[in-house]
Amino acid sequence: MENLTTQESFNQAIDNGNTVIMFSAGWCPDCTYIDPAMPEIEQQYDQFTFYKADRDELMDVCIDYGVMGIPSFLVFHNGEEVHRFVSKQRKTPEEVQHFLNESLEKVNAAS
Repeated sequence: MENLTTQESFNQAIDNGNTVIMFSAGWCPDCTYIDPAMPEIEQQYDQFTFYKADRDELMDVCIDYGVMGIPSFLVFHNGEEVHRFVSKQRKTPEEVQHFLNESLEKVNAAS
């Protein structure tokens, strides 16, 4: 999962195809809880390109998109947000997979 570090890299990432942005921070225990499961989840959902955005480095992006709790996931289809899983609660791999299944339906509807 590539790390996004600037507003420009964020904008470029969301503009192309189906993109999942995982907002997190190194100090966040709930983020480090889900991190080990993400490579397998990425392989299962190869319809998406996954990126990680550090909340502290991209605070303006978080404010623009209303991401205050982490970890949080936003899905974009060709630059448009189509689905989100935003809360301050810990997320299990099963919850993330359920979210991505729903996201696939929304992406297909937007196509």
